[in-house]
Amino acid sequence: MATKEQGTNGSGNGGKPAGQVLQAERRDFVDLVPENRERVQPMRGFDPIYTDIVDYIIRCTHRIWDERDVGLIYSHYTHDCVVYSALGTTYTREEVVQNTIQRMFMLPERRGMATQVIWNGNEDDGFYTSHLVTGTGRHTQPGIYGRPTGRTFVARTIADCMVYENKIYREWLVVDTMAQVKQIGLDPQAFAENLARSYFEKGLLAVDMGENRRLIGQYPPESEPDLEIANTDLERQVLQWLHEIHNRRMFGKIRDVYAPTVQYHGPLMKELYGHGAVTHQTVGLWASIPDGFFMPQHICSVPCEEGGTKVAIRWVIEGHHLGWGVLEELGAPTGKRVQVMGMTHLHIRDGRIVDDWTNYDEMSILMQVKLAQMADRPVITDD
Repeated sequence: MATKEQGTNGSGNGGKPAGQVLQAERRDFVDLVPENRERVQPMRGFDPIYTDIVDYIIRCTHRIWDERDVGLIYSHYTHDCVVYSALGTTYTREEVVQNTIQRMFMLPERRGMATQVIWNGNEDDGFYTSHLVTGTGRHTQPGIYGRPTGRTFVARTIADCMVYENKIYREWLVVDTMAQVKQIGLDPQAFAENLARSYFEKGLLAVDMGENRRLIGQYPPESEPDLEIANTDLERQVLQWLHEIHNRRMFGKIRDVYAPTVQYHGPLMKELYGHGAVTHQTVGLWASIPDGFFMPQHICSVPCEEGGTKVAIRWVIEGHHLGWGVLEELGAPTGKRVQVMGMTHLHIRDGRIVDDWTNYDEMSILMQVKLAQMADRPVITDD
């Protein structure tokens, strides 16, 4: 992956200003997949149609999903690509092809619109992209969502991809399945039960390994975060903010690092405003998983044409369902171990966060609880 120097602020583009690479926020789609545009950054091995890494991720997504050229997956993914999603992991390109066809059939009217792409990297080390998509559609065909309801939905997805010479070789995918399920009128409990049963019948049981090591014995949490994944001073500062808020539970820090007029774009398509809303959502997540450990896994950033900087963080929470909080579908505390895969995009301007897009899938968490409960049930024999 990109070195720290070459991956800084989207500057790994052969010395050309990062502003020459497309940004999604203020452009119409036709400007994001330009014709007759010269390539603006070195991209050895990439198809000639792509002019920069943002063009690549937006255009190839559109070609595969909207233009229905599913076979492009064979030239845009490695044969052994690993795709980590909140509802499971796949290990082959052929699974990507099959899953794409199934979902395309079930939701033929779905359109995924690029909200923003935050990236770093270069042609030598490879590129990393964090692609925030707003998906709209209607449930018109049978599939994993059951019989079609005809109802519409809007839900956010964030896909993080590692790309080398035109091929994605690793991907992390957070789809807000709970938002889709609720909007099209399905029973979230029954849907999670069915998902869990498919894992249970394969012998894939939930494992509770005990404590997550946020606290070592009777010591308090570490006062400083691990900053090795950061590339810039701002990224290091963001990791320090997140550690203080999430692992040290210093929720008052939100007033310092978020603008008073911050807009929070959360799971279940929540659109909230101000310090109080961000604090409530943050406290509510930890109320549901009060022993949770927040672990950032990747961070990158790009200068923003709207002013300031956009920062993308991929993270995981490990903990147990020990309380009541914003994860409402989990109901009464079950004590079951859960893992939350999440991604956050931040817009930072004048030293404060003015927009926060946070995405995780409550359906994945509910499914994990159901699976653990299935594993607890006694096996009934004929003896």
